[in-house]
Amino acid sequence: MLIGDSGVGRLKNSGVAVFGLGGVGGMACEALARAGVGRFLLVDADTVSESNINRQVIATYDTVGRYKTDVMEERILSVNPSAQIVKKQLFYDSSTADEISLEGYDCVLDAIDSVPSKLLLIETAYRSAIGTVSCMGAGNKLDPTRFEAADIYETSVCPLARVMRSQLRKRGVSSLRVIYSKEEPVRPREGGSVPGSAPWCAPAAGLAAAGEVIKILLREENK
Repeated sequence: MLIGDSGVGRLKNSGVAVFGLGGVGGMACEALARAGVGRFLLVDADTVSESNINRQVIATYDTVGRYKTDVMEERILSVNPSAQIVKKQLFYDSSTADEISLEGYDCVLDAIDSVPSKLLLIETAYRSAIGTVSCMGAGNKLDPTRFEAADIYETSVCPLARVMRSQLRKRGVSSLRVIYSKEEPVRPREGGSVPGSAPWCAPAAGLAAAGEVIKILLREENK
């Protein structure tokens, strides 16, 4: 009803490469599958752990110990049995990047935690002229209403966005759509330097990221 038959057809024929299937990436995948995106590349090396259960849509006691790519595939197919899915159970970095081809995908969704890996992925997609949505920090946040979409060079407050701005400028990346929060990071009361994650924040960032991906995929329809 909202995007019309042509929009539905566009999403069905589109492919999205999702890097990172945690609290942000998993929920983004969920929304993209329910929106009718037809093809997915799922990249994540991790298995579901008990500590994921508070915020990751694929994490339950029934899925602990299983590869996130496998669980996400099952979830996508339970929503859209005709979806085409390619899985890569690896940590994306300079040593594994050659194992992944972005050819044939219309958009990249970056939900990776590692800064070097994020930079490598974003630069690779940028050089290939593939639309990209990158998620900044969702840890140590408590207010889901503070997440918003912007170009990386228009962001403020977020410590990760600050680092990414500097590094992407050095790499000649002139623009990047990101999801970030203007909420000042909350200092965890326990756990030392490990970021804390609220059940309502990482998924909120993932839903916002999925919305931005859909905008990119429908861009041709809206011209």
